[in-house]
Amino acid sequence: MELINQHTKSIMEGCKDYARAAGLSFTDESLEYIVTNRDLLELGPKVMIPTLYDYWVHDVEVLREKGKYELYPHNPYETVINTRPPISFYNDNNPDWLNVMIFYHVLAHIDFFQNNLYFRHTWDYDFNGQALSDKRVIAKLRAEKGRWVDYVIEFARNIDNLVDFHGELGELFTPQTAECTPRVNYYFDVFLQIHKKVSINDYIKEVNRYNQCLKEFGDQGEKDFFAEAERHYPELEAHFVREGGGKPAKRRDLLRYLMDNSEFLDQDENQWMKSILEIVRKTSVFFQPQIRTKIMNEGWASYWHEKLFLQDDRIKGHEVDFARVHAGVTAMPRVGTNPYALGMRLFSYIEEQANKGRLSFDFQRLEDRTSREHFDTKAANGGEHIFHLRENLCDYLFLKNHLDQDFMDHHKLFVAGKRLDSKRMVWQYYVKSRKAEDYRTMMLDSLYHPPTISVDANKGVDGTLYLTHAFEGKQLVLEYIANTMMGIEFLWGSPVHLETSEARSEVAKPYQSERGEEQPQKIRWERVLYTINHKVISKKIL
Repeated sequence: MELINQHTKSIMEGCKDYARAAGLSFTDESLEYIVTNRDLLELGPKVMIPTLYDYWVHDVEVLREKGKYELYPHNPYETVINTRPPISFYNDNNPDWLNVMIFYHVLAHIDFFQNNLYFRHTWDYDFNGQALSDKRVIAKLRAEKGRWVDYVIEFARNIDNLVDFHGELGELFTPQTAECTPRVNYYFDVFLQIHKKVSINDYIKEVNRYNQCLKEFGDQGEKDFFAEAERHYPELEAHFVREGGGKPAKRRDLLRYLMDNSEFLDQDENQWMKSILEIVRKTSVFFQPQIRTKIMNEGWASYWHEKLFLQDDRIKGHEVDFARVHAGVTAMPRVGTNPYALGMRLFSYIEEQANKGRLSFDFQRLEDRTSREHFDTKAANGGEHIFHLRENLCDYLFLKNHLDQDFMDHHKLFVAGKRLDSKRMVWQYYVKSRKAEDYRTMMLDSLYHPPTISVDANKGVDGTLYLTHAFEGKQLVLEYIANTMMGIEFLWGSPVHLETSEARSEVAKPYQSERGEEQPQKIRWERVLYTINHKVISKKIL
């Protein structure tokens, strides 16, 4: 691995000028490295962060990817990581004209990293340097504690998807001038929602009453507000004092909760484990926005590498080569999903719709097909609109708000079904639905959505940890529950309970319709409680 030469660097700097002229925004400094396929295979398990801490699973994944490469040789064109400065890696087989296209793709990624608000917590520090420091900490601990370091890493990584990413963002976007007192935060965030579980209407009434007290009484408004609140809830002050003066525990961030409340981790001989948990949690929070913006990020980069490269004089003589590479990257599969293809086409579609004024209520209320096809107000604000989306949305909002029937019809998309041909004993794929709501549901279900598991302090008696899974239509992966709870029990130091929902089939097995389509099992959901104590797990139906 080595830095690109001066000739290639000059190409990159020229691409930066073109990209900025088109409206992209990014910092001046960047690092570009030339790497071999072997380098990419070894960096892949570390999410392309060269300084990420060492872990035995990384070695296993490297061996697996090398085996795949021997069977199916492939040449990744590039990858870029969100650090300060941004670091990108390029395959050593890339010719100059391909590097121009790839540079535009990378610059659009950097623009997305540095302007999308879901990455706000990554703007203020260099994760590459932080990862190097963390790697040294773990290496030192491994020399002192041996294999126990890897055990703690594994236990922490089992639950690193349960970090409160949106809570982290919420703290960053809370205006300092609007910060409430600890008592107010406790009353609205903890007491009413967790202890009293008031209805939404009652909660909103209390918010309005608080605002009215501030408006009428100024500095004395909060005192007057709580005088009335304590008449309704005499136990309010006792709760406030008992829970540390109103500082709300982050019960939806399991790793943070363990670090703050585990008596086992507080013991002097176990303090080192907190360092590992903090490193794993920090790494998970850093990568959360990249997981949640995969379609937007890749679509944005593909949109700009096509638009900018086609306007660049350096494409002359390589039009066919570009078409072949671009089609390979952004082809829309008939079955399955290509985030590059879907994101790029959706950005282009939204820009076209905005330019014609179709992102308006007047257009949405039209039902006549001919009128919709000819609707055009010449608004010409598509470019401004897609930059606004790039700044504010994640994949979920992007797809939910903009993947409509017109987009489906234009690109002839459909939801594919699968059925068994009993005569030939093969699976057949067929068009199951062409409705936008069905395709949108399929796409939203495929997005990253970790389970919502919170700590219920009221049910955790005698030092036990009581976890509640907020059921959202999908059960937990049953085969992972036992090992994950064993790790949590080790870190907590006492028995652990997990309340969740599981499916129970009402028929023996799936059946097939007359057309050979496999029908889903009829199921009912029941609430169950898992308990682990001294590595022995049990389950009962609630």
